[in-house]
Amino acid sequence: MAPVDSDLFDRLERFYDALPRPWTRVEEIGSLVLFIREGEGWPYYARPRLGSHTPSAADITDTRARQRELGLPETFEWVHETTPDLLAVARSAGLDVLLAPLLVLDPAALVPDLPLRDGTIRYLDPASRTFADDLRHSRTVARLGFAAPAHQAPLEAVEKTLVIDGAGPAERDAGSTLTADAVQQAREMFAGGDYLTAVAESPVEGILATATSQRSGDVAEVVGVATLPSARRRGYASQLTATIAGRLLNEGVDLVFLSAGDDDVARLYTRVGFRRVGTACIAEPAAAPL
Repeated sequence: MAPVDSDLFDRLERFYDALPRPWTRVEEIGSLVLFIREGEGWPYYARPRLGSHTPSAADITDTRARQRELGLPETFEWVHETTPDLLAVARSAGLDVLLAPLLVLDPAALVPDLPLRDGTIRYLDPASRTFADDLRHSRTVARLGFAAPAHQAPLEAVEKTLVIDGAGPAERDAGSTLTADAVQQAREMFAGGDYLTAVAESPVEGILATATSQRSGDVAEVVGVATLPSARRRGYASQLTATIAGRLLNEGVDLVFLSAGDDDVARLYTRVGFRRVGTACIAEPAAAPL
């Protein structure tokens, strides 16, 4: 793992704390902060409060009860290098923890924009008359892509994921609709300039891959990088990531980072200029035994 600047993790902590605040109300529960989204959109997480000590198992239990009361996912996020003792605490409190490689961009190593196979890259425009459909298609691509990971493992899961694993434009177009409130909130977020979504688009097949960046000050995270399963192995995900990272640098961001689902995915990002610096922890309730 590459060495990091001494203030890197402090900057990441401030980012994680600041990013949700314009769109949420906040409740502090022990040493945890629970971000509660106002209006429609992706739900946020609970995470350690800035400057506090390691949350206790009781803090996690109380926060989970509050999340259930509010109808929110029981999700917790933190950076292992910042709060290393929380991993054992979270597991003792009944959570499964995904250890996701945390990578930052080395601007000098960022690959240039390259032509896409059978497609082009464009950014969603909140002022466009097609914004609502573009947003729906990009979110459906992300949902289908994450539901069928490129590195499918257990054989017993194949039958359940067979349809999604081969999902293409027809499945994308049949995706659920977005409410007017959800589209309006997305317009407001994108119009402010701190959120960008880039898509890889074919003139024949439409939107096939998507990536989003979310920015707070001079720090930005790339999230939601996904490709429609039927369009994989065309280089869309890596080029979208590189393109959006390049735009962020040009707009004054000097720290671009992301979290990868596993080591195989992390290697894809290292090929376009990212390097691993740590581990992002994402915790959810452990599945009940069969």
